[in-house]
Amino acid sequence: MDTATVNGVELEYEIIGSGEPVLLSSPAVPRGFLPLLSQPALADRYRLIRYHRRGWAGSTHTLPPVSIADHAADAAGLLDHLGVRRAHVAGHSNSGPVVLQLALDRPDLVHTLTLLEPALFTVPSADAFFKQAGPSLEAYSAGDHERAVAGFLNAVSGLDWETCQAVIDEHVPGGIAQTVKDADTLFGIELPAISAWAFGPEQAAAILKPVLSVLGTETVQLFVEGRPLLHSWFPQVEDCTIEGVGHLLHIQRPQPVARAMAQFLARNSMTAK
Repeated sequence: MDTATVNGVELEYEIIGSGEPVLLSSPAVPRGFLPLLSQPALADRYRLIRYHRRGWAGSTHTLPPVSIADHAADAAGLLDHLGVRRAHVAGHSNSGPVVLQLALDRPDLVHTLTLLEPALFTVPSADAFFKQAGPSLEAYSAGDHERAVAGFLNAVSGLDWETCQAVIDEHVPGGIAQTVKDADTLFGIELPAISAWAFGPEQAAAILKPVLSVLGTETVQLFVEGRPLLHSWFPQVEDCTIEGVGHLLHIQRPQPVARAMAQFLARNSMTAK
């Protein structure tokens, strides 16, 4: 991957295809957007910019705290570095808040928002989710990063660990190993940052961009409840539901996700009058 220096850190990125730019902000499985890069619906029509946020993979790892606003500033810095004046932006899970903050802070850079089951910890089931994830948090505190990541991915994916591991290993080789390496980022930086993130109706009202909400039919309650919250924030939100998958939706079934994204982007083209 190439690297860009922004805000005093280096960010890894790669660019596939040509056309209107689409920024893909890395989630907790840092290479999680890889399956979309091989989908013709997107790769043949758009300039896909996949990058690793600070703290993930080969991008600079910094000490906590790193806020959601910091991540959004990094994303803006990368687009500025690349000479991209406006982009479609997409975030999955823990990168969902990042792209929402980017749209709030730099509306000039964002043309559309695609939110694939964003991590929104203000929904009613958040407390129950963290109780379920409690053993993985305890494992992290005890220094057992492998058990911590296994428990956390099991909780968010809704899959048993054997199935979850098989899905990620098949579609994102090395993805789990990288998440284990970056466990300090996930547990020590990302989860606290999202918990501290101040975003609600007032902030959402300032975002007038088209929004696509992508949700799997088999996803866990935390993300099910995120969709009505998005609708309460954004009257312009469009829904896309992917059958037979949960939180790993674009990893398990990249083709329908890519197709839905491409259709949304085409409806909201930068050149449309």
